[in-house]
Amino acid sequence: MPERIRQPIVVTVGHIDHGKTSLLDSIRGSAIQAGEQGGITQSIGASIIPLETVRKMCGPLLEQLKIELTIPGLLFIDTPGHEAFSSLRKRGGSIADIAILVVDINEGVKPQTREAIAILKQQHTPFLIAANKIDLIPGWLPVQGLLLPSIAAQPAEVQYELERRFYVVAEQVKQEGFETERFDRIKDYTKQVSMVPCSARTLEGVPELVMVLAGLSQRYLNQELRTTDGPGKGVILEVKETKGLGTTVDVILHDGMLQKDDTIVVGTLNEPAVTKIRALFQPEPLEEMRDRKSHFLSVESVRAATGVKIAAPHLEGAVSGMPVICCSPEDVARISAEIREEVRGVLIEQGEKGVVAKADSIGSLEALQWMLRQKKFSIRRATIGQVTRKDIVEAQIGIEERPQDAVILAFNVELDPQAKQALEESGVKLFTSGIVYTLLQEYEQWLEDLKKAKAGKQLSQKPCKLRILPGYVFRQSNPAICGVEILGGELHTGMPLMKKAGKSLTVVRAIQMDGKSISVAQHGKRVAVSLDQIIMGRHLAEGEILYSMLSEEQFRKLKEHKNLLSHGEIELLKEIAALMREENPVWGI
Repeated sequence: MPERIRQPIVVTVGHIDHGKTSLLDSIRGSAIQAGEQGGITQSIGASIIPLETVRKMCGPLLEQLKIELTIPGLLFIDTPGHEAFSSLRKRGGSIADIAILVVDINEGVKPQTREAIAILKQQHTPFLIAANKIDLIPGWLPVQGLLLPSIAAQPAEVQYELERRFYVVAEQVKQEGFETERFDRIKDYTKQVSMVPCSARTLEGVPELVMVLAGLSQRYLNQELRTTDGPGKGVILEVKETKGLGTTVDVILHDGMLQKDDTIVVGTLNEPAVTKIRALFQPEPLEEMRDRKSHFLSVESVRAATGVKIAAPHLEGAVSGMPVICCSPEDVARISAEIREEVRGVLIEQGEKGVVAKADSIGSLEALQWMLRQKKFSIRRATIGQVTRKDIVEAQIGIEERPQDAVILAFNVELDPQAKQALEESGVKLFTSGIVYTLLQEYEQWLEDLKKAKAGKQLSQKPCKLRILPGYVFRQSNPAICGVEILGGELHTGMPLMKKAGKSLTVVRAIQMDGKSISVAQHGKRVAVSLDQIIMGRHLAEGEILYSMLSEEQFRKLKEHKNLLSHGEIELLKEIAALMREENPVWGI
């Protein structure tokens, strides 16, 4: 079967509000955002930019650079953030051929940017950077036409500020493991990531962005773009209930072709579904599949690469990220087995130990698992869908021995309302977020707090230094009662106190502040204390300094957990150690 070159599949990723939708809108020339709330993409879709449009946008640039494009166009995936990129999965990688990482040049790299870079790296997906919102640089003067003349026309201080902000972003990206440079300064595109300053609002830099995208695809993705008109392979972007059609799936076809009445095998959470295509629908070029106002055309067949809506029976169990593979009736068993094995490779029903991971799609679940494993976290269970009572029961197992594993990390999914009470009674900690980076950050902070709390319990008492307040001796003995000022650390009831190294002088029987009994007094407080076994004026004078008496074991434990002590408490610990070493030079060592 003869080979042909298909359109490269382009995904746009980046931090929220950095301009992904606006940038795609400026490329497509269609008013996508008019149907959305708050300028944030609400659902998933794909748009085909024909070759003629690419040539029209980049004409002068292509002539200058002597690039002859032969790719049939560009297929853009429009995603809400980059989590949908995770749904563009196939075994061993992604169906996305290249990505645009959108970064607000004024804000720089943000948490979702880092997360996007991590997933691109994991999927081995090449990318270029759109340094967006150059029009918001103070003093910027929009100039129609090409980018480099526009930059040259800016005042000197604006050009300087553009360079400064550009290289701040470049340095931030370098910290994530990638060398970057401005697109016109790159000598070797295989060693540096191309960055294009641009503005989705004024359109400056947009032709250059499309030119670099098309040029890189043409030059470096030739092998990846080869396909035939054999049986089609695709990935589900979204599952929808469509009026008059029932359950439909929006699919990105990345290889081969699909025809009406073809047999397809579709991945589901249970057994793969075997069904026949009842109808295929495709949008017009330059219309966006998720634009609810666009009209879909019924077609007899589609060829990769394209976005297509498939109507067929038995699609109810389909979820985004699952494969859709066309095959002959003879190959159904083999293809079903392959899909079954692929899904089993991602879902974990019951592992030995670790956290419970939940996500809204198989690709998102893969990304979450990959990030957890990068951080050396074990996973006990990983499934798709709402957090259920079963998830809570699994997370609760071994909570006494391993409380750090009694955790559910839920990406883009919520708690089943019927499981709310079970969660409250379980002691299991639930983290939910639409950003994997945030999810892991919150979990790591919770682990740190858990560790500190555990160590805090091991520290029965912090060290203490106090001074007998002159004029505040209320009783000389049996017990002595006087006023003291806490100069450092904490004073506890039952704490032994010393004046000289290793010689216990007295024990704190009780502490009072404002006429009320307390068990602990912190640094800076003035309190009344009752002291056993001493006579004021004979054993202890007004104005004298006392220290808490520590055993070597207590000292070592405090030293081991010094991260739980303040700077002042650490200095006090050193002071007590120095005092003790006057008698025993190796004390506490």
